[in-house]
Amino acid sequence: MTTSWNADLYDQKHAFVSKFGESLVDLLAPQPDEIILDIGCGTGDLAQEIAAQGAIVQGIDASPEMISTAQQKYPTITFAVQDAATMHFTNEFDAIFSNAALHWMKQQDSVIQRIFQALKPNGRFVAEMGGHGNIASIVGALRQSMHDLRFPYIEDYFPWYFPTAEQYQSMLENAGFTVDGITLYERPTPLQGEDGLRNWLVMFSNNMLQHLSDDEKERVYTKCEELLKPSYYHDGQWLADYCRLRFVAYKQYSKHSISPSK
Repeated sequence: MTTSWNADLYDQKHAFVSKFGESLVDLLAPQPDEIILDIGCGTGDLAQEIAAQGAIVQGIDASPEMISTAQQKYPTITFAVQDAATMHFTNEFDAIFSNAALHWMKQQDSVIQRIFQALKPNGRFVAEMGGHGNIASIVGALRQSMHDLRFPYIEDYFPWYFPTAEQYQSMLENAGFTVDGITLYERPTPLQGEDGLRNWLVMFSNNMLQHLSDDEKERVYTKCEELLKPSYYHDGQWLADYCRLRFVAYKQYSKHSISPSK
């Protein structure tokens, strides 16, 4: 099932996604004239950061809405609507980058294999995604809210994959990668404004609530706010309990490797 994205809401209320990704660009350390693929590029902000350092960037995303906005914002960068699990590149990229996107992709084995194939020998894969424990409180509140409101919770509608570091390292190595560093860390994330949690739910929980009417969704949002407010709302600020998995892997081990840091 394809997720429908509100690109305007993403840019206006969820700029933290790209902001937190800036340190990942530093870890990528793009070099002039390197050819780099940004997987799950969203509205293109980090692709632009990479291009500003002299690299030749191509951005892909499964969302036509995101790609349309990215092309309007950054017309000098190549963007395309593409599912990473079905992309067909062979030995084309010096590096592949991804921020806050891989956990939306359920076909992880296919995605990793396609990324490995797309990299040149010695190419690097630098990424961050949701990891084990990510947004556990929000998911719990969604489930509890639906139970309390007597709405059906459908497990198949859960859209994310949040692996442990050990699980993901094993998957990368099974695909042929050498993992140079991988870490799972807690990153409590401020959500913008008094309605920060509600905006987050509108943006990111659509898959889980797709079988509900707009009115029923509103009731779930309100119930989630009630459940989470005592622990995750302080001094006018909502916090989301993010846990992120960050890693660097090579198609073939390089002596000039870099290790991820928190």
